[in-house]
Amino acid sequence: MLNFIYSPISWVLRFWHEVLGFVISKDSGISWILAIVLLTCTVRLLLLKPMVNQMRSMRKMQEMQPRMQEIREKYNGDQQKIAEETQKLYRENGTNPLSSCIVPIVQLPIFIGLLHVLRSFNRTSELGMSVEENRSTANYAFPAEDVQSFLDADFFGVPLSAYMSMPQEAYAAFSNVDLTRAQIIAVCLPLVVLCAAFTHLNARIMVKRQEARKAAGKGPKPQGEMAEMMQSQMGLMNKMMMWFFPVMILATGVIWHIGLLFYMLTNNVWTFFQSMWLNNKMDKEEAAEEARKVELKRTTAPAPGARTKDRRTKKQRKQGN
Repeated sequence: MLNFIYSPISWVLRFWHEVLGFVISKDSGISWILAIVLLTCTVRLLLLKPMVNQMRSMRKMQEMQPRMQEIREKYNGDQQKIAEETQKLYRENGTNPLSSCIVPIVQLPIFIGLLHVLRSFNRTSELGMSVEENRSTANYAFPAEDVQSFLDADFFGVPLSAYMSMPQEAYAAFSNVDLTRAQIIAVCLPLVVLCAAFTHLNARIMVKRQEARKAAGKGPKPQGEMAEMMQSQMGLMNKMMMWFFPVMILATGVIWHIGLLFYMLTNNVWTFFQSMWLNNKMDKEEAAEEARKVELKRTTAPAPGARTKDRRTKKQRKQGN
């Protein structure tokens, strides 16, 4: 049913595996791990432009908060009018609140697709295939010989499709190793911990940036009940990102096999360095924009000592005097 997701992912993964085959052995665990890493980098490079647009849109949304507050106060209770004026404000500023959803929406099916493709290399327990059937059956873009190569590839002696809660009967697919659950845990657990740690670190970087912008007076400044509601929601989201999501990774780490853990770890490491680069880029853009506003104000201001034109009528000037 989801072949339109699984097939493209398998072809991209196969492409990188074939390319790496010119440099290192295609049957080694390192070649498969690097293929997964390069697949992750390919996806993140394609999402870089939308991510930059997302951050610019979020900055504009913050700048629009005072005007949005004015709209809510002006049309208090008239939800239709508030929605119309808010959409008009979005169009005037060339922004869209839905743009912040593009990156996570795209990444989710890729994660699910890669999970399925990598799990499908070993179908002895889930589909009830025999070891011989599994090793001689293609897996989407991968022919049978690549299935055998992946099953035999390992990382520190543990097959790449192994995971901590893997059923005992699935061990039979790995004919070239004498596998134990303790071995799998010894390799998978550190990767799970690293994924959780980077998830927490990335969230902390984002929260610190929010706090720094707020302290500098650059964040949204809603008043009254709106301020309390937004602060409460923001605090809840920050706690979820910093603590709930890392804990969830630790709790569900037993179902992630080594191949997928390398995808998650690469994704988090990429996010760490991308965040530092993007934050620096956005700060420079914001500083340049502020400088333009100051320059525009300076050039349009009347010269010192210059008389401004009195646009009042003769009667108004006489009454004013």
